[in-house]
Amino acid sequence: MLRHLLADHPSSRPDLAKKTGLSVATVSNLVTELIDLGVVVEAGLEDSGGGRPRMLLGPNTDGGVLIGVDVATTYVKFEAYDLALQVLFRIEEQVDLAEDTPEKLLDHIASGMAAVREVLADREILGLGVSLPGQVDVAGGISVSNPNWNWRDVAFKELLAERLGLDAPIYLDNSLKTVTAGELWFGDGLGVERLAVVVLGTGVGVGLAFDGKLYRGATNSAGEWGHTTIDPNGPVCRCGRRGCIEARIGAPGILRQWAAMGCDREWETQESAIEALAADWKTGEEPAVRTIEAVARDLALGVANFVNLVNPDLVVFTGWVSDALGEALLPELRRRLPDHVLESALGALRIKLDEQSRNMVILGAAALALEGHLNRIKSVGSRARL
Repeated sequence: MLRHLLADHPSSRPDLAKKTGLSVATVSNLVTELIDLGVVVEAGLEDSGGGRPRMLLGPNTDGGVLIGVDVATTYVKFEAYDLALQVLFRIEEQVDLAEDTPEKLLDHIASGMAAVREVLADREILGLGVSLPGQVDVAGGISVSNPNWNWRDVAFKELLAERLGLDAPIYLDNSLKTVTAGELWFGDGLGVERLAVVVLGTGVGVGLAFDGKLYRGATNSAGEWGHTTIDPNGPVCRCGRRGCIEARIGAPGILRQWAAMGCDREWETQESAIEALAADWKTGEEPAVRTIEAVARDLALGVANFVNLVNPDLVVFTGWVSDALGEALLPELRRRLPDHVLESALGALRIKLDEQSRNMVILGAAALALEGHLNRIKSVGSRARL
């Protein structure tokens, strides 16, 4: 219910009941609880056209703030939000590729957080959500495996807490989970029962959410779709195994396929190379067209595997490779999926590109902090009533 209120406010209790499918009585009980927790406030009356005026509700934007942090190989981005998840302040720290140790990344996070605290000195920080690449042990706050920096079992949450000295709790997860949380709260996943978010970048993965909740699996490894095998004799993946889908449709794999199709140019960065591929495809250059066809074939095989397995209502494509090549890939993907997906699953499936203007990774990290804040204050309130 809170997701619908944040996405469209102010709203009345009957409006929220209609959007969520809950009864007005249930909505009223939930609203009372959220008001007691300081998350929701009454925001005036709505003229009901002659009937009794309806009380309007909105998030408590004068309360504490939530911080979202996106840690990547070349930057650390920060956004501070009020409880409506509206941006109050943002800042970015550039990261050199050689700065690949936990200590160097902690330096950047501490620097960015110092700027946030200076600007928002009068606001209480309710929670800090941090998105890291790779596999993360959420319960332990550990970066289990980070191929970008060759990290193994780094107690990052503990190190960060010591460095920042925050009273507020820290919530650590990987970018696959945070971008999916962002889509659930504010993107195309709002109100979707079975959601899959496909991230295409240097690596690839799929975030899953069922009944409005992230699906993590036993060890938070659910969604490592990039390391499912589509060709046992295929190229070696950066995970060390052969034939992973990431080795075919991650950015390095796409560029290898383009080179095999006859492209002999070189670029300074992966990003500039992928943009050049998109430009060549638009002008009909044969190597680029053949590359897109080959990538779409591999993508269709990979998507079909998880669609047949989990039967989602919606698949959203996001990530920087998706932004660059989505226009080229999605028509080919739609054309090929019927060859691999069961008819019943295909009939219920929607596929689209992410069109959100906001940074869903950071927003999702802050949304996880908001969920944690709600759970924490509810727990404190429950103990106080005992």
